[in-house]
Amino acid sequence: MTTTAPVTPAADGSAPTLNIGGLALSSPVILAPMAGVTNMPFRVLCREIEQELTGTASGLYVCEMITARALVAGNPKTLHMTSFAPQETPRSMQLYTVDPDFTYRAVRQIVEQDMADHVDMNFGCPVPKVTRKGGGCAIPFKRRLYGNIVAAAVRAAEGSGIPVTVKFRVGIDDEHHTHLDAGRIAAEEGAAAVTLHARTGAQRYSGAARWDEITRLVDHMAGTGVPVLGNGDIFAPDDAARMMAQTGCAGVEVGRGCLGRPWLFAQLGAQLRGEEVPPEPTLGEVARIVYRHAELLADHNGEDRGVRELRKHVGWYFRGFPVGGEFRSALTRVSTLEELRTQLSPIADATDKASEADSARGRQGSAGKIVLPDGWLDDPEDATVPEGAEVENNGG
Repeated sequence: MTTTAPVTPAADGSAPTLNIGGLALSSPVILAPMAGVTNMPFRVLCREIEQELTGTASGLYVCEMITARALVAGNPKTLHMTSFAPQETPRSMQLYTVDPDFTYRAVRQIVEQDMADHVDMNFGCPVPKVTRKGGGCAIPFKRRLYGNIVAAAVRAAEGSGIPVTVKFRVGIDDEHHTHLDAGRIAAEEGAAAVTLHARTGAQRYSGAARWDEITRLVDHMAGTGVPVLGNGDIFAPDDAARMMAQTGCAGVEVGRGCLGRPWLFAQLGAQLRGEEVPPEPTLGEVARIVYRHAELLADHNGEDRGVRELRKHVGWYFRGFPVGGEFRSALTRVSTLEELRTQLSPIADATDKASEADSARGRQGSAGKIVLPDGWLDDPEDATVPEGAEVENNGG
C-alpha cells in the first residue's frame, strides 16, 4: 500500500525532487495551465516572487493550454501564447488535442522548432461545448483513441529528450471512472508522468477534490516507473506536503489556488524544504505585485491590452482585503499604467492582511451531467476521431 509518512526535506534542506523522463526538477510543485491566466507575464511573476522570497525559482510553470490543430495551422494568437521569456527554463507547454494525426504534427513542430522542453496533454476539460463533441474528459473513455493520441505524441517526441506527460480526471462521472485505465495506457504508450485532477468531469470544480483517488492511481501505477502527480484543492502553504504524504504522489499541480496569489509557489516550496514559510503579503505588498503584473502584461501585449487583461485578476488579488467595492470597481476601469499607479497609491503602505487567504478560490460552480455525443458510451474501444471537438477551451 501507499505510504502516508510525512514528506521530509533532504539532508541538505532541499525540497523533494521530481524526475519527468530526462527532465530533472528541483521541486515537485507545478503551475497548472489555465486559459487567460498562465501566460508569460504571470509565469515570470511567479518565478520572480519565488526567487525574491526564497532565493530559488525551482518549480515548473506550464503555459496556457494550446490547441494542437491551431498550432499546426500557425494561428497567430496561438503562436503568441507559446512564447516564453528567456528566464523560463524548463519551458513547459500543454496541448489540447483529440486527433492522433494533429497530435503528432503539433509535437513534431514543437520538437523541430525548439518551442518547449516538455509537452503535456490535457484530457480533463468538462465544458459542455467540448464534451458534447467528444473532447476533453470524454476522451479517456475511448481507450483506443486515447491510447493512439498518447502514442502519437510520444512517437513525435522520440529522440528529442522532450518528455510527454498526460493529465486527466477521475472520469466522466461516478458511473464511468477512467483514471486507472488512463494511467495504465499512458504508461504503456511511453508517457513520462501522469497528473490526476481528483474530480470527475461531472463535478467540474465543485465540492472537494477526492485525494483518495490519487492514492488509488498511485497504487495502480506502482511498478511502471511513471510518477503520478496530484491536482485539486492546493490552497494553503502546507497543502502540497499534505497531499504528497496522504496519497504518495510524486508531486503536485496547482491551479486555482494561485489565482491572485502568485506567491503561493514560494510558500509551497519553502514548506517542502522545511524552511520558514513566507507570510501572506500585506495589502501594500499586494499593490506592488499587482503593478508589477501589469508591467509584465504591458510588455507582452502592449499597454492598453495588457492593463485591460489585468482587470480579471483584480478580484482575486484583493479577495479578503478591506478595500471596498468602489476601489475594486475603479481598478477594473483603468486602461494605462499611470491610471493604475494612481488608483493603487492610497494603499501603497497599508499593512492589512487578507482574511481567509487560503480558502478555495476561482471557478467552483455546481456539479452537473456531462453532455456527450449520441452513442459515445456504447463502445469504449472505438478509435474514431470525434468531429468538431478540436476547439479552444478552458482546461480541466
